[in-house]
Order: sequence, then C-alpha cells, then structure tokens
Amino acid sequence: MSIISLFSGAGGLDRGFEEAGWNIEWACEYDRNVWDTYRLNHPNTYLETRSITDIQPEELPDNIIGIIGGPPCQSWSLAGSMRGINDPRGQLFNDYLRILEEKQPLFFLVENVPGMLSIRHINEFNNFITRFRNIGYNVSYQTLNANDFGVAQTRKRVIIIGYRNDLNREFNFDNLRRIEPQRVLQDCIGNMPEPLPALERNYANEFTGEIANNEYYVGGFSSIYMSRNRRKEWNEASFTIQASGRQAPIHPSSNPMRRVEQNLWEFTGENYRRLSVRECARIQGFPDDFIFIYNRVENGYKMIGNAVPVDLARVIAQQIRIDLNDIIEDRL
Repeated sequence: MSIISLFSGAGGLDRGFEEAGWNIEWACEYDRNVWDTYRLNHPNTYLETRSITDIQPEELPDNIIGIIGGPPCQSWSLAGSMRGINDPRGQLFNDYLRILEEKQPLFFLVENVPGMLSIRHINEFNNFITRFRNIGYNVSYQTLNANDFGVAQTRKRVIIIGYRNDLNREFNFDNLRRIEPQRVLQDCIGNMPEPLPALERNYANEFTGEIANNEYYVGGFSSIYMSRNRRKEWNEASFTIQASGRQAPIHPSSNPMRRVEQNLWEFTGENYRRLSVRECARIQGFPDDFIFIYNRVENGYKMIGNAVPVDLARVIAQQIRIDLNDIIEDRL
C-alpha cells in the first residue's frame, strides 16, 4: 500500500500513516533543517529535497495508491501573513493539484489551518475544492480538533480527503474513532524527568539524559507572549504546540499566570520554564524513539510545531484503509 508524501516536514503525518500500515515510498521536503531528522526516522522512504515546483509527475513512483501532505500553512493562518494565494507559499497548493491530477491515485489527503475557512480566504478555499472535484475526486472536508483523537492538546485543523470518482465512495468524518476520555498533560508528560536548559544562544545540548531532545528554550518573554495565559493545569489538554521555542507553553508545574487587564498577564512567582522540545514532541504524539536532529533548539520546536499530530494522522489513516481495503486487496 504505497503512498507518497508532499510537504513532509519531520514526518508526523507520515508516521501516523506508517503506524496504520501504509508504506511511504517517496517524500518531498524542501527545508534542509528537516532532512536529517526525516531520513533518520523514515529509513525506508526516499526523500526528495528539491522544491515541489521543480518536480514533474513522471519523476514520481508509478501505481501509488494515495498522496498525503499539508502545503505550508503560514499564508492561511490567522496568526500569520494571511496573504493566502497571493503568498508564494499559498501558491504551492497549485503544485499539489498539478501532481494529483497527473498521478490520479485512489485518494488524497490535505491538512491545513482553520484560517483557510475564514471570511478572508473562503472563496479561495472553495475554489480549491472545486478544482479537486474537477480533476476527478469526491471531496469531503471538516475541521477536526486533535484532542478528540488521542492528542493531549487543543489543536484544530482542516482535513480535506478525496476519493477518486470511479470508486463511488465518500470519506465520512463521522466514522473516525474518537478517543475517550480525552488525553491531558498528565497522561503524556507527567512521568518525564526534568529537562535541561538549552546552552548559550539556545544551542542544543549534546546529551540530554535518558530521553533525547529533553531541553528547553531559554530567553525572555515578549509582550506578545504575556498578552494571554500560557499555562495549563496537569488535568487539562495543552495549548496548541506552535513552531517556535519562544512561544512554547509554560510547563504545568509552574506557578499560575494572573490576568492584569485585557491582553496583559503577569507571572506570580519565579518558577517558570517553557515546555521542552521532547515534551512538545510527546504532546504531538511522537514516541521517544523519534529523534529530532538540530543544532539550535528553535529548529526542534519548529519541526514539531509544524507537524501533524501522529495520533490524529493514524486514526484518519486507519479509516481510509477500512474504506478502501477491498479495492486495495484487488490491486495487490
């Protein structure tokens, strides 16, 4: 059951599909800071490092069953540039469509931020959906909260799934297996040893003890950071893990933050540290044997924050396998 992965990042989406029994035969990622991490953790996958804009469909493997991937989200994010299709990163959606139209696999999956459905971008989003349908796919989409699927954080993402029209099938999001009770911080980082602070200028430690990557970003807290509460209790799900060490949430063992006024919070003690790289990785569903390679801890946070949570990816991948199992068996 070979599929290909576009905009692969460190491979959270890919890892979830692998855990559901899919084979990632070929992947594409242009960010050189990710290459070593992806290759280490996906040794059976060929990693293409050129930009997707330079790749022609005939260069990809034949007879693939599916295409998965999340084009860069910054141009659609409410916290980002919001330039949408006017941003070169937003235009990479066109390359996803170009490759999908040529290869015509049984299914595709796209993941992105809810900002795609904002008033500002809804017309562009609907245009993409129309284009997916025009190239031969029965398309479904929905905004999912990863916390409903075994992920210990509140993280909403738009998932778009298409089955080729000749299959006469439609992905039904109601069939996805919700995980109850929802996981909280205690469930995934409650048993972790104390991490190390990053070295000067936030360079990585060579060794972080019994768990790799267990180190945290060191530095001041900006006015943007102090504009809202950044700490959750042990019995709550984490805030969304962002692609930034500076913006990483406060560890739940820290003192509470106190609201001073609108858009201004303050610390109530001295016991404050950000979640470590490994703690963020666990919250995103990466197992401890998934090793992140970086020189600066900021790059570790970036890889993790940009990833699709592994548990969410696995639940979706399992349902796609159930939906298409008989067709796949006939092709094997």
